[in-house]
Amino acid sequence: MARTRLYRDGKLELEDFPVADISEHVEDAGATVWLDYCEPTQEDLATIASELSLHPLAVEDAVNEHQRPKLDRYETHLFINAYVVHLDAGSGELATSEISMFVTRHALVTVRKDEGVDIAPILRRWDESSDLAHNGVAFLLWGVLDEIVDGHFEAVQSLDTEIEELQDALFDTVAREAEVQRRSFELRKSLVLLRRLVLPMREVVNAVMRRDLHVIDGEMMPYYQDVYDHVLRATDWTESLRDLVTTILETNLAIQGNRMNLVMKKVTSWAAIIAVPTAITGFYGQNVPYPGFAAHWGFWFSSALIVVMSVGLYWTFRRRDWL
Repeated sequence: MARTRLYRDGKLELEDFPVADISEHVEDAGATVWLDYCEPTQEDLATIASELSLHPLAVEDAVNEHQRPKLDRYETHLFINAYVVHLDAGSGELATSEISMFVTRHALVTVRKDEGVDIAPILRRWDESSDLAHNGVAFLLWGVLDEIVDGHFEAVQSLDTEIEELQDALFDTVAREAEVQRRSFELRKSLVLLRRLVLPMREVVNAVMRRDLHVIDGEMMPYYQDVYDHVLRATDWTESLRDLVTTILETNLAIQGNRMNLVMKKVTSWAAIIAVPTAITGFYGQNVPYPGFAAHWGFWFSSALIVVMSVGLYWTFRRRDWL
């Protein structure tokens, strides 16, 4: 189903009017049109392509999924592809939804590949900033990009919270090596995917702000600069978090190694203590005469020797923190 809006002279005039009327409205210099498609058919895109004279390659990119975030410039319009992200805090998995945009002089067309892109927050953003509506397409495009970038920033912030909890689990009194390792790989996977989507947005927003494209006027420029600042912060934050997850993985392995060394040290110390009575009883078990052979004092002497040497080894190991 298509959704439409018509702004005239900075005021919202019509909603949900027929798509066929778009070509008539865009002829008015004071009118700005927004059209939204969710999972459109080839016929739907062919209709709007003829209405706004869209380039076939741009229409093809809007149909095909898994395009990279980008901005393509054509003679009569711009084509922008971006991704909305949602982080599942429970599993650490990052869900992505693709959105494409056609930007003409008097119209903005958004094409959502699935229902994962919620249009309601974008509409709310436009309604809350209606005093900027007289800026036309620049205003509409700002609302969409700002919502997308804010979603990226929220995802990075959620990942940062998850990683902080992971850091606390590293030094928990109860060993959780397997959980930390599994969670680290899950978060690293999400960070790699998020970086792949956030990093190109820096070039997209920067390209939109170019004055030779004539998309943004002076009044909207500070708002786009704010979006660009959020993109840079999200990009830098993603990079730092990726390094931090790598550090957590390495630290977890180091802690496992240290704990294994401690266990081996204790096992070796106890084995050395146990070896003393084994050696003494083995010596006195020889079937040959020796001092104390076949005498009661020989038994008591060997028992005392076992106790004294075992206690001496235990005290020595404890003093050196081996036990």
